[in-house]
Amino acid sequence: MTVKEARAQFPILDTTVYGKPLIYLDNAATSQRPESVVACWNGLVRGCNANIHRAVHKLAADATDEYENTRNAVKEFLNAELREEIIFTSGATASINLVAFSFGEAFVHEGDEIIVSEAEHHSNIVPWQMLCERKGAHLKVLETEENGALLPEKLEKLFSEKTRIVAISHISNVLGLVNPVKELVAISHKHGVPVLVDGAQGVVHENVDVQDLDCDFYAFSGHKLYAATGTGVLYGKKKWLDIMPPYMGGGEMIHTVSFAGTTYAPLPAKFEAGTQNLNGVPTLVPAIDFVKCVRESKEIAAEQNAITEYLLGVFAKDSRLKLYGVPRRTEEKIPLFSFTVEGAHHEDLALLLDKMGIAVRSGQMCAEPLMDRFKTTGMVRVSFAPYNTLEEAKTFVKCLYKAIDMLI
Repeated sequence: MTVKEARAQFPILDTTVYGKPLIYLDNAATSQRPESVVACWNGLVRGCNANIHRAVHKLAADATDEYENTRNAVKEFLNAELREEIIFTSGATASINLVAFSFGEAFVHEGDEIIVSEAEHHSNIVPWQMLCERKGAHLKVLETEENGALLPEKLEKLFSEKTRIVAISHISNVLGLVNPVKELVAISHKHGVPVLVDGAQGVVHENVDVQDLDCDFYAFSGHKLYAATGTGVLYGKKKWLDIMPPYMGGGEMIHTVSFAGTTYAPLPAKFEAGTQNLNGVPTLVPAIDFVKCVRESKEIAAEQNAITEYLLGVFAKDSRLKLYGVPRRTEEKIPLFSFTVEGAHHEDLALLLDKMGIAVRSGQMCAEPLMDRFKTTGMVRVSFAPYNTLEEAKTFVKCLYKAIDMLI
């Protein structure tokens, strides 16, 4: 697949904003959808829109097949050992909340400790805080270095006999740095502590092999991976999922129900209560197919590397720009850049860029503790996908300079 062929699958990229060609650089928030994903959604809605796992009629059987075949596709994509280890949710947030509640109910008690990093999205902080409040446990924080890196030796010092779980991101949605997850997992396991990895950004940019990482849980959202919104995945090792109590009660997660007591269904149904996103979940299949094609393309890889190297050079040379998440080596950085400009408010920059046709993110990026760590109220973030080009990166820089000149 070429970059041009990738772009051709996303008609929205041909639209204009305020009379300017759209340059969409907010992919870390939500990616655009390729035609294959839209066609999958439309086909399901029109062809087999029926509730799954319940009725015996053909529409229901076809819908169930589409849904369960998706589980097989995700299992292969992540290289999970068992299909029962793949739980469908509404997104990474729901996946993490599921673990925080269910794992917490089974294993966390008063005085216990949970470790999170300073660079986490709110979705990988707040559920653990809620668990701590509920159980009387304590949250410990793995601090980032000045360049945004997480050091394994610092994690090593945080463990105690009370540590119950570690929750870290594969790639920070603000810093764009690939964390040494495999090493962090190994250190945690040495202390007998399981690890949840927030893979919302990681699964988009890295080849994720959960067996190789040896993580205990891995969470991600479909809408960042070119699939439908309202879709998500939780991978969990069977040994944990078997022991953890259900997160929600209702239809499909039961084995038997009586007023004398209820027994629960085996995995994965135990964690999929109620009517699932039966039209959305199967869009993960064409989305995964698109990602596989992208990862086989040397041209797209070269373009993404060129974008990363070009923008790292721009930020290094211009003293007006403060980049957060500076890699030691280029391969440690995905094409995601969060920055501030002295004397210019991040939202003003984003609004001016929008008028020039460039969609960026501004604000705290759902990572307020990280903003506090770097003593800023917010940043501007540009994040690139395989359908973005080096030419778009250069246009962004020209427009950024123009916006800065207008504000300072």
